[in-house]
Amino acid sequence: MGTLSLAAKITHVPSMFISEMPGPNHGCRQAAINGLKEIGRRCDAADVDTIVVFDTHWLVNTAYHINARDRYKGVYTSNEFPHFIQDLAYDYRGAPELGDDIARRVTADGIRMMAHHVDTLELEYGTLVPMRYINADGRFRVLSIAAWCPWHEMEESFRIGRAVCEAIEASKCNAAILASGSLSHRIHDNNAALAGIHTISDEFYRQVDLRVLELWQSGRNADFVKMLPLYSRLCHGEGFMHDTAMLFGALGGDHYAGRAEILTDYFTSSGTGQVNAVFPLAA
Repeated sequence: MGTLSLAAKITHVPSMFISEMPGPNHGCRQAAINGLKEIGRRCDAADVDTIVVFDTHWLVNTAYHINARDRYKGVYTSNEFPHFIQDLAYDYRGAPELGDDIARRVTADGIRMMAHHVDTLELEYGTLVPMRYINADGRFRVLSIAAWCPWHEMEESFRIGRAVCEAIEASKCNAAILASGSLSHRIHDNNAALAGIHTISDEFYRQVDLRVLELWQSGRNADFVKMLPLYSRLCHGEGFMHDTAMLFGALGGDHYAGRAEILTDYFTSSGTGQVNAVFPLAA
């Protein structure tokens, strides 16, 4: 039987790349990078072999989708932020059997979902950026699930999270699940973006984000689950926060009683709110 050993909400801000480069922003995202590397260390300590990523940079408009390739290899430049992410080489083993089983379980639950074994279906940077720091040497298998879902029901994403957990437990995998996306996500307007790389676009978004982190840290997860649909709309949640719905579905939804551990303190980036947070799992 398989095991779910780690669950986290993580950042994938592209400014981590410019943080690595000489210049005025060198080191600006070191705390975020360190948080992701710590997740990698914890995966190693727990003997994790597979990482499932709920990727809010993979836009889908109908059905839910899984990139179930046996291997992902290529060179990536972001078409959204080509000035931040260029020529990123990657090579990861996939987890096609797990992807197929998740799709089968979700379909059996009455939700349209497909697992794809298509060599030209590439990974998005919601998966590639965190893997750069968590999985630099490719020691973990990777399974990427689309979580930018503008026309999907939030409740369906909760159910998908439950199915992912069930599929992991029925597999031979020792897995981690990562909800890859921001908290609030109202990016700055164009001409304010350059000067606003380290700021939030409105104080309202910061205050709601901070309240959410208080709820997570105090274990008031039922309250958070209730507010998630409206939070995702009012604060322009990345991918409409379907990654977070999937994460909480896997954790047990409003019955989850764990208290989040913040690995990277809340920070603001190009108008958005970001965090790295681990959610403890029952023994």
